[in-house]
Amino acid sequence: MNSLFSQFRPAVVLFVGFSLIVGVAYPYAITGIGKVAFNKQAEGSLVERDGKLIGSSLIGQAFSSNKYFWSRPSATSPMPNNPTASSGSNLGPFNPAQMDAVKGRIATLQAADPENKQKIPVDLVTASASGLDPEISIAAAQYQATRIARERKMTNEQVMALIEQFSQRPVMGVFGEPRVNVLALNLALDGAK
Repeated sequence: MNSLFSQFRPAVVLFVGFSLIVGVAYPYAITGIGKVAFNKQAEGSLVERDGKLIGSSLIGQAFSSNKYFWSRPSATSPMPNNPTASSGSNLGPFNPAQMDAVKGRIATLQAADPENKQKIPVDLVTASASGLDPEISIAAAQYQATRIARERKMTNEQVMALIEQFSQRPVMGVFGEPRVNVLALNLALDGAK
């Protein structure tokens, strides 16, 4: 019996030791480093205005008013942009449900701005893999500029200038696409005179 315990003892000690290191010490150390080095991101990149929580710059928000830029459609359910239900729709491009959803989104965009004859950017009618994109392409923002200018009694040039001001370029000039954060852009619209 003593011999059996002496053979299992190193395994038990290693199991407990690694469990403490990997299950307790490492997560606390990484969380601590994150809070010190990247505090805003570690706290969820929350956006506040006048002391009130508005949203997160990392998670899309659903905007439906014609005076705001609309985000990319969300595939999360039961409510849009639900971070606890992050997932894509998993519908292929020829799936009838996907085609119906895209047709419905096109109809909504056209009803909101019937005079707009521009080609609708794909990111305004399809959800992303996560269903939570906080950003849209520059083309998607420009597509919506005329509607927003009309609703807010601004010039198209003023809205386009805001899009340009809040545009983000690819990281290091290579990674990603030019884009604009919808929440930041809509908050800038609210602050515009």
